Amino acid sequence: MAWIDAALTSARPQVLGALLRYFRVLDAAEDAFQEACLRALKTWPVNGPPRDPVAWLIFVGRNFALDEVRRRSKQTELPPDDAIVCEPEDTQGELAERLDASHYRDDILRLLFICCHPDLPVTQQIALALRIVSGLTVKEIARAFLASESAMEQRITRAKARVAAAEVPFDTPGLAERSARLAAVTTMIYLIFNEGYSASGGTAHVRVPLCEEAIRLARLLLRLFPGESEIMGLMSLLLLQHARAPARLNADNGIVLLEDQDRSLWNREMIGEGLALVEKALRHRRPGPYQVQAAIAAVHAHAPRPEDTDWEEIDRLYEILETLQPSPVITLNRAVAVAKLRGPTEALAMIEPLAAKLGGYFYFFGLKGALLTQLGRIDEARTAFDRAIALANTAAEAAHIRLHLDRLLKDASLPANQAG
Repeated sequence: MAWIDAALTSARPQVLGALLRYFRVLDAAEDAFQEACLRALKTWPVNGPPRDPVAWLIFVGRNFALDEVRRRSKQTELPPDDAIVCEPEDTQGELAERLDASHYRDDILRLLFICCHPDLPVTQQIALALRIVSGLTVKEIARAFLASESAMEQRITRAKARVAAAEVPFDTPGLAERSARLAAVTTMIYLIFNEGYSASGGTAHVRVPLCEEAIRLARLLLRLFPGESEIMGLMSLLLLQHARAPARLNADNGIVLLEDQDRSLWNREMIGEGLALVEKALRHRRPGPYQVQAAIAAVHAHAPRPEDTDWEEIDRLYEILETLQPSPVITLNRAVAVAKLRGPTEALAMIEPLAAKLGGYFYFFGLKGALLTQLGRIDEARTAFDRAIALANTAAEAAHIRLHLDRLLKDASLPANQAG
């Protein structure tokens, strides 16, 4: 039965997207897909997989939804069940021929874009995408966001209601709209990955299933648009970042900084794929933010030891990224490279003007405390670290900063000739 589960998961976006185009109501499309899956579980083990599982599921799901409409309207007598499940092979083949790659591409893109509706808060966008596109259960999504099932059910229901009220168009997007949709979809995938890579709350600092789901969605998007260099860059970035997952936490689930990680634990197969993708993307000579971020991750991946890291190249890439996507967070990240190249004084001067915009950002105070420590400004460092703990998103982040504070207190208690 594992092969059936894999086939249904893989087919979900195409089937649901096509059903949504037919019926234009998310709930109706979901119900039709679920019914098609139930019938697949009954018939495929007996008859074997159909020639085109996606076309089969669309055909069965569409018939089910049409019958539901007829039942509610009481206008047409229902056909027998076997007429729906055991459709003729030639009918399935005709449907498969009509549903070519361009149909699938537009259907899936439309489905993803609906989840990225600008009227929805980001948390609702992500929750809706995980429910509709990825097929995660409400329980699984609630666990990922550390919310109750009832609260998550309400969040998803509200999101669906807002999408329905907005009357999102179901026509095939034009070139300009497609570009805007792609930007929204890539952002959604990036946010799902970030929530898994560095959780926004709770006890788990890393949520691997969310990272893996984001990578699956990025692969799907790259198959739909294989020539888009920014999607290549996004895919590369996610792979290169996730490749470090086995080394990012120690046995006690404490954070291990990049420079302290055991690089033998990094997933070299994933790194190889990520490096190949970013190189291919950059050859298009249409650099974008995801490509540049992937290039930065690639520099780290190429270094066999922390001391081999090419910080000059990283600084140069962050400078490009600041131009493409000005952001105080990008400047903050660049300051790490500046500290490595030109020392903590210059790096501290670089981040001080960011205080107003990043006053509620954990990493700002973590980096500030580290730079002040290097400069021997212990009291100021302690203040920065205290603020970082107050802003920590997870227990692992707070524990990591407490290690810095404990080290400061220990060094402060030592005689001058022992503190070094």
